Parts: sequence; structure tokens; C-alpha cells
Amino acid sequence: MTELSKAEREAEDARILSDFPILDGSFVYLDNGATTQKPKAVLDAVNNYYLSMNANPMRGLYKLSIAATDAYEEARDTVRSFINAPSREEIIFTRNATEGLNLIAYTYGRAFIKEGDEIVITIMEHHSNMIPWQQLCKEKGAKLTYILPDEDGTIAEEKFRSYMNPHVKLVSMTHISNVLGVKNDIKTFARIAHENGAVFVCDGAQSIPHTKVDVQDLDVDFLSFSGHKIYAPMGIGVVYGRKALLEKMPPFLFGGEMIEYVTTEGATWNELPHKFEAGTVNDGGAVGLSAAIKYVNSIGFDRIEEREYHLTKMMMEEMQTLPYVHILGSDKPENHHGIVTFTIDGVHPHDIAAIFDEHDVDIRAGHHCAQPLMKFCHTPSTVRASIGLYNTEDDVIKFIDALKQIRGEMGYK
Repeated sequence: MTELSKAEREAEDARILSDFPILDGSFVYLDNGATTQKPKAVLDAVNNYYLSMNANPMRGLYKLSIAATDAYEEARDTVRSFINAPSREEIIFTRNATEGLNLIAYTYGRAFIKEGDEIVITIMEHHSNMIPWQQLCKEKGAKLTYILPDEDGTIAEEKFRSYMNPHVKLVSMTHISNVLGVKNDIKTFARIAHENGAVFVCDGAQSIPHTKVDVQDLDVDFLSFSGHKIYAPMGIGVVYGRKALLEKMPPFLFGGEMIEYVTTEGATWNELPHKFEAGTVNDGGAVGLSAAIKYVNSIGFDRIEEREYHLTKMMMEEMQTLPYVHILGSDKPENHHGIVTFTIDGVHPHDIAAIFDEHDVDIRAGHHCAQPLMKFCHTPSTVRASIGLYNTEDDVIKFIDALKQIRGEMGYK
């Protein structure tokens, strides 16, 4: 990662901020782990789609429908290249990462997980990568096992290996924790899972915006992520799956484009990836996701990672000088990937968030859809500041200024 001079950084900040109309300086947005703001390139792409090529794709032979179909499939190609999937048939559009993980659990899981099998996840999973497996195990009579990380959130190779046994048929794990910010060694864990005959599912919702994800290098069997966390519109997501596995899996939803032929007695299914894309698709969302990926690529992950690390380090170093502030997870900023979750002695997280809002700083308070992790960390709820590619040193300064006033505003001396 290349460090920029102060002048170079300020010029880069100004250039990036000019791309985001909503970031007008009236507030600081530090809730990027929940959703991100959208650059003009994405807004223009979606607007242009609805102004110039809106039609039901893949069903019409007229020019407008053909243009809509081309736009949709070009978006699929953009995603395939972005995550380095071997083929476009392995890219399935969904609504979000949650729907994608449910798709995997309900189709692959129901078809291949049997009574007595074991599924392994971690205690740090988002509810979206926990509840589908809980429900599947209850339905199938399988066992769900939770890996407990070390105090800083890390999982050592030997600890992961200790959870493997002949009964483990599937492992599902977040790439980057939405609470601790820790980045799991997915490549090593996938290799170990495969050595033990298990399929590996990766929740990429938090990693996709922050670091380069290469499904062939990681060697995962499935990956799910949401567009809205990588500067794309809400309502569009992606599942990557190995073609050999997708071909064996039954459909998730029925009707519309996923059908090849129907009789009064039954039906046959369309080829990949359309088998998993029932009904009218979110073409405008796919176009927006394609534009967002191109925007991120134009900046480059080297720059994104350096920018986010620089701000995370700046934020954590200031927070660590305040004895009443406690950061969850590692004390090293390089292990947080732009996510800093914390508590303040004597102040409820909801009060903390409300006071931040009075200072026009947007952060998130609550259990972050990770209640078992909160229990593991011995706290019911926390506050989270999460950094995006458009955040600046000024944002961190305003965050710290507000943070230092919270205890006083709650009556503490």
C-alpha cells in the first residue's frame, strides 16, 4: 500500500467526495457496514437504464427488450470478472447476501445434508449466515457446531482443524466480521475443509467492499454478497457457486424465467444461471452493481485498503487514549478492515448513537445482527463506526470530537 503525502491525500479526498452527491459536508457518514452511499456513476447508470432501455429482459424480441437483456448479461460478466469466477453460468443474481445464503442452505443443504451430518460455522456470524443453517439442521437432524475465536477474534489454523471430522459436510464462514472487523483466512480454511470432504461457503458481504476477492484463489464452493455494501443500489446481490454443484442443486424459487418447458404434469428447468433466477429480474439493480464495480475498480483496492487503514489507525489511536472507551476485538488497526466496534463505560449504545447524531455523525448501535457474538463478548449491544472509501481525516476528527463529549453530555465529569 502506497502512503500519500498530505496534499495528495487531500486531492484524492476531494476527487472521490465529488463523486457522491449526498456527501455535501452537512454530516459524517460512518455506517458503511450497514449500507454505502452511491456515486454519480451508479446513479447515472440506473437512471439511464430506466430512461433508455427499460423492458422485461430475456422475454421480448423487440429492440428495447434486447437492450435490457444485453445490459443484464453484461452486468453478469462484470461480476464474473470482478470475483474471477471461472464462468458466467456460476453468477446468480439475488436480492442480497441474506437471500443468497438462504438459497445455498435451502437448495444445496436440503439436497445433500442428511441426518447425523455436521455443519460448522463461527460464533461471529451475522444472523443471515447462522439462522438458515440452524433451520436446516433442525429439519434434517444434523448438528450445528460453532467455532469460538480467540479474544481478538482470530481463528488459528490448528483450532479450525480441530473442528473437522468425518461428519462435517459443510463449513460456512464470514470473510470479514461485521462486528470485529477480523479477516478470516478463508483460503486456508477452505483447503482444510476440502481435505476433509466438506463444502465451503463464504459470506463475502463485508469483504467485497474492502479487499480483492478472488473465488478461484480462495477456492470456495460458494460466495454470497450484497450490492448495496459496495456502493450499488439496494435489492441486488450475488451468489457464486461452482458449476458442478449448481447443476446438481434443485431450484430455489419456481416460475418465470427459471422454467424451460411446462406441461400440466410438470416442468423442466432452464440452464444455469437462469435456473435460480425466477420471475422478472432486477435489471436496473444489476446495471447499478456493474457501474459500482467499475467505479471501485477505477480507484483500485490498493488505494481503498490504504485509505481505510489510514483512517482506522487514526481513529483507533485516538480512541485508545480514552480509558472509558473499549474497542471489541484486536487492538491492531490492520485487523479491523474499517470496522471499529466499541462501548463507553456507563453509557448505553443507543444514547451514544443519539448523541453522535446530534453532532451530525452517523454510526450504528445495537447487536449488529450478531447476538451470539455479543453474548460471547459479554455485552448485549455496542456501537460501530464503519469506514468507506469516501471517508476522510476530517470525518475521523469530527467523530473523535463527538466521542469525547458523550460522557460529559450524559452527566459524567
